[in-house]
Amino acid sequence: MRLLVMNANTTAFVTERAAEAARRLASPGTEIVAATGAFGAAIMASRTECAIGEHAAVDLAARHADGIDGVLIAVSYDTGLGALREMLPVPVLGMTEAALLAACTLGGSIGLVSFGARVQPIYRELVARYGLSGRIAAWTNLETTAAYKPGDTSALDADLAEAACALAGQGAEVVVLLGAVMAGASFRIEDRVPVPVLDGIRAGLPMLEALIRMRPLKARTGSYAGLTGRALSGVDPAIARLIG
Repeated sequence: MRLLVMNANTTAFVTERAAEAARRLASPGTEIVAATGAFGAAIMASRTECAIGEHAAVDLAARHADGIDGVLIAVSYDTGLGALREMLPVPVLGMTEAALLAACTLGGSIGLVSFGARVQPIYRELVARYGLSGRIAAWTNLETTAAYKPGDTSALDADLAEAACALAGQGAEVVVLLGAVMAGASFRIEDRVPVPVLDGIRAGLPMLEALIRMRPLKARTGSYAGLTGRALSGVDPAIARLIG
């Protein structure tokens, strides 16, 4: 199977980190196709940037849709998830959606680690849309940009492990590291944390493979049914081809 791991941010480093983690997790015979946004924010960290990112995600998916068996959104706000599920004929999974759902199978209460206080309300709204606000035991924000720099991760990993242990001390029975740049980090710190630790790629890649193997049919009615015959103006031809 061919899986599209797509990051609607424009920072290729984040895409590469997510794709590297996805390839380590992929089953034999699974090909990972990585794609980075062509326009928009380097790293989304505001509502406006997320709105632009929705368009970037639709554009990115449309350009890479041919021959793809499934899509994993490698942006932790699950940017474009609803639109892509409607637009594409294959399973589409958000990395944070996957991590939260997997966490629900590992413990009753979840602790979350995110970067930056400004975006926490956006994450809280995302968790609420998934109906999982009641499962969140505690939340920690790390005010650092170290995660977005290549190189040694030992200092970052120490901070993540400390934060995860603190969440466990506040009642979290499983910890989720939010952020596409956190791909693979759960493996690096889990031996230092007394509860299970997940990140979005670790949860999302195997889950997407499983969804594809289930061979679900595309919705033919309701809000996720495919679009046809829509009148569009000024959009990229790749998008128009899928929904026009």
